[in-house]
Amino acid sequence: MGVDLKETGEGSIIIILACIVIVIAGLREASSIIVPFLLSIFIAIMCGGLFSWMRKKGIPAFLAIFIIILIIFGAIFGMGAYIGASVSDFIQQLPFYQKRINDLMVLVIKWLRGYHIYISQRMILRYFDPGSIMDIIANLLSGLGSALTYAFLIFFTVVFILVEASSFSKKVEACGTSGTSLETIDRIVRSIQKYLALKTWISLSTGIVVTLWLMILGVKYPILWGVVAFLLNYIPNIGPFIAAIPPILLSLVDSGLVSASLVTLGYVVIKTVMSDILEPIFMGRRLSLSILVVLLSLIFWGWVLGPVGMLLSVPLTIIFKIICESFPSTRWIAILLDSDVPTCEENINGMD
Repeated sequence: MGVDLKETGEGSIIIILACIVIVIAGLREASSIIVPFLLSIFIAIMCGGLFSWMRKKGIPAFLAIFIIILIIFGAIFGMGAYIGASVSDFIQQLPFYQKRINDLMVLVIKWLRGYHIYISQRMILRYFDPGSIMDIIANLLSGLGSALTYAFLIFFTVVFILVEASSFSKKVEACGTSGTSLETIDRIVRSIQKYLALKTWISLSTGIVVTLWLMILGVKYPILWGVVAFLLNYIPNIGPFIAAIPPILLSLVDSGLVSASLVTLGYVVIKTVMSDILEPIFMGRRLSLSILVVLLSLIFWGWVLGPVGMLLSVPLTIIFKIICESFPSTRWIAILLDSDVPTCEENINGMD
């Protein structure tokens, strides 16, 4: 009996799609376990460059790992303690701020009616509630705080990853992998390290500058909003916009329109300098994603992994793009994900 190739092909596609659905469902159900390990991998990749640098300087491996452990310990537990206290206080004040914001919206609607511009108050407060942004930020920080409850697991996983990293290339080589494949793997790892390291430094600088600017203007919770700016800066285009809304609304409620305008101006200048000027200079070839891809990855990973998945969505997609760029057969996927059409030379040479 003959075999219909068309039916066979359609059957294979259905099987592949079914497998993808099963994998996604498994990831979603196991998110509480996967999220700490993903955070561990990202932290280990970012620390890998520092570990390699210290090894090149002649520092013993155990001492280099000990220094990195101290840095990670201080960062994780310091951030966890501060975020826990600040988020708790902010959530307690949240109903008050949301009520004040809604009152301001009512005043704006009445002011517009004085100019014969009629807007449904019920529709605005139901479908366009600025206070809901506060809920999003609170849930995001609460999710991060929940992930940091696995601090010891993250801590030890990072240590073991760094210990194994020094011998990983030898293990891959012992598996019989060709020299070309090893070079490809090394190029992918270095590209990911470069992206995460530079993005982290840019995001950290953004968070520090935001904190200082809000301190000068007297906005409440300046360090908290600096941490939010640092975290959401990993999400291009959308992230800085979301990070700016809570402090703008707080300054509007507490200090008035002038203060809110100054906060807005500061965020615009910081975003322009850090993300639009400095980041492309240090990154070299811009690792950009289309806005549609950013939005879809934000929704998808947020649904699969929760609030922390939203923070990791763009780095995960960027890593996927870097891997696709490294192989001629999958480079077309990276082109589809990019925000710009690459030049012929970039398309031929791929990623540096």
